[in-house]
This record gives sequence, C-alpha cells and structure tokens, in this order.
Amino acid sequence: MKHLKRGRKFGRIMGRRKSFLAILAHNLIMENRIQTTEARAKEIRPMVEKLVTIAKNDNLVALRLLMRRIPKDAAYKLYHEIAPRYKTRTGGYLRIVKTSKSRKRDGASQVIIEFV
Repeated sequence: MKHLKRGRKFGRIMGRRKSFLAILAHNLIMENRIQTTEARAKEIRPMVEKLVTIAKNDNLVALRLLMRRIPKDAAYKLYHEIAPRYKTRTGGYLRIVKTSKSRKRDGASQVIIEFV
C-alpha cells in the first residue's frame, strides 16, 4: 500500500532532498522564473505557494517562519517584494509552462516555472 508515500524522492535521502528543494525554491524566488524539469517544478510549486501565503500575513512571525524554511535573502525578498503583489489573490501564484525542449542525456521534459 502507498499510504503516506507522497512526493518524489529524486534519488536523494531525506535531508539532502529537503535541502535540494529549498535551494530550488530559493532560486525561483530570487530569479522570478527558472527552467527546470517537470517533476521538479511540480514538486516545488505547492511549497512556494504555501510560502507566499505565509508571507502575505505581513507580521514578524511570518518572516521568521520563512527564514526557517528558505535562506535569509530569499525570505526577505519574498516577504517585502513578492508577497505584497498578491495581497488580493487567494492562490495560484505560480505558472508552469511546458517547453518543446527535452534534456539531452535522459530526455526529461523541460518547463519554465514563474510567478504570475
């Protein structure tokens, strides 16, 4: 049975996987759009959308929660620049756009994930 087995493993153990996803989220927040594989984009999308929802609260507790989950510079940018843009929006802060390219070595489909 597949109870409590959600999420992709990406061939990494738990600590390295969490770190990997935090770095992907950091890159997305700092660059506003990144090109990555479809599996990675689908995995970080709910994570980053929850972070934006936390940042919309606009209080010190929210900022501290962000700094626990992502690096400090990304937390500040998300809190001060990105979250105020979505004050009236109730969700759906990210967009995944499929590209026609696939990765050369393994054929993984590439996508662009960006803020709406």
